[in-house]
Amino acid sequence: MPTMHAGNIAIVGASETTEIGSLPQMSMLDLHAEAALNALRDAGLSVADVDGVATAGPLAMEVSHHLGITPRWLDGTMVGGGSFMLLVRHAAAAIASGAARTVLITHGESGRSRVGMNPWVRAPESFVGQFEMPYGAQMPYSTFTLPVMRFLHERGMDREDLARVVVAQRQWAVKNPRALKRDPLTIEDALSSALVAYPFTKDMCCVVTDGGGALVLTSAERARDLPAGGRAIFLLGSGESAEAPLVSQMEEAGSFHAFRRSSTEAFETAGVGHADIDHLMIYDAFAHLPLYGLEDLGFVGRGESGAFIAEGHTGLDGALPMNTNGGGLSYTHTGMYGMFAILEAVRQLRGEAAAQVPGVKTSFVQGVGLFFAASASLVLGTADTV
Repeated sequence: MPTMHAGNIAIVGASETTEIGSLPQMSMLDLHAEAALNALRDAGLSVADVDGVATAGPLAMEVSHHLGITPRWLDGTMVGGGSFMLLVRHAAAAIASGAARTVLITHGESGRSRVGMNPWVRAPESFVGQFEMPYGAQMPYSTFTLPVMRFLHERGMDREDLARVVVAQRQWAVKNPRALKRDPLTIEDALSSALVAYPFTKDMCCVVTDGGGALVLTSAERARDLPAGGRAIFLLGSGESAEAPLVSQMEEAGSFHAFRRSSTEAFETAGVGHADIDHLMIYDAFAHLPLYGLEDLGFVGRGESGAFIAEGHTGLDGALPMNTNGGGLSYTHTGMYGMFAILEAVRQLRGEAAAQVPGVKTSFVQGVGLFFAASASLVLGTADTV
C-alpha cells in the first residue's frame, strides 16, 4: 500500500470560482458548487467520479448533496482558515489507505456579501467567551495585537516591518488581474492608512471578499491515466499541529510552536530541506503572520524576518518568492484563506500563475487556524521532484 507522501498522491484538479470579489448574486453553497465544478472540469472528471468530499464551514454532506455526490468518505475538519491544508493531508491519507479513490475538497464563502452565511458567534460559555471576550479580544485584529507587540519587542522590530510585508506582497498583486488591491503601495502609505487596532492599520489587515476554490485529489498511479495527468502536482510531505483555542494560552506569544511542529514534520516526510524550496505561501490574514512564518518554519533565524523581507528576498526576483498572488492582504480573503494559498502554489508549480516565478518545482504552503490555534504545512512538487 502506498504512503500518503513521497509523491504518491496527486492534485489533478484545482480552480477558484469564476469570479472573486463582491458576488452578492451567489450564496455560500453556490460558491462551493461553482468552484467544485470548475476544479472537476480542470481535472477532466465529473461528480460521478468523486467518492470522497471534504470541506470546512458547512457540513461536508451539505456540499455532497448539493452536488449530487454519494460519498463513502467525508471530512469536515474545521480549525479556521488553515483547515484546507489539513484537509489535503487527510484526503491523502484516505486515498493511500483505500478509504477513498477521488476526493473533492471545496471552499466557498460569502465573506463580503454574507449571502447564505451563518452569523459568526462566539458562545459566552466557551473558553473564549469566558476568558478573552470580556477583555476586548473579540475579533482577529484585536486578538492578535498582544502577540504581535511581543514579537516586535523581542526582536527590536517595529511597525515599519509590518508595513514592509504589505508593500512586498502588493508588488505581486500589481501583476495579478484578479487581485482586489492592485495599486502600488509605499511603506508610508501602509503606516498612514486608518488605524484599526494598534499596531495594525487597515492595509495591514486582510481584504474581505466573496469567492471559493476547490481541489481534486487522487492517487499518482490513477493520475497518469487522466486527461489532466500531465499537469498533476504531487504531495511530497505534510504536517499538522495545534495549541490552545485561546491566544492567551499560547506556549510562547512571540513564536507559534504549532508552526514549528507542523513544518518540521512536513520537511521530514518530504525528505527535503529549506534550500530545496522554490516558492513559499504563508497564510497572511494580517501582516505579522509572514514574519512569524519565516522564523518559525526555519527559513530565517530568530529576529531576521523583517530584514529578509526588507532586502527583497520574498519579492519580485527574490530568492524565496512568497505569497505571489498578493496574499490575503491584497489578493482575496473570504474569511478562510487557506484554499487560495494552496491554489496559488498549484498554479506556480504548473507554470500558470499570473505573476509566474520561473522554474518553480517545489512549494511550501503554511496555514494557520483561528488565532494562533492550529497549524498545517504542505510540501508540494512537480513530477520532476517525485
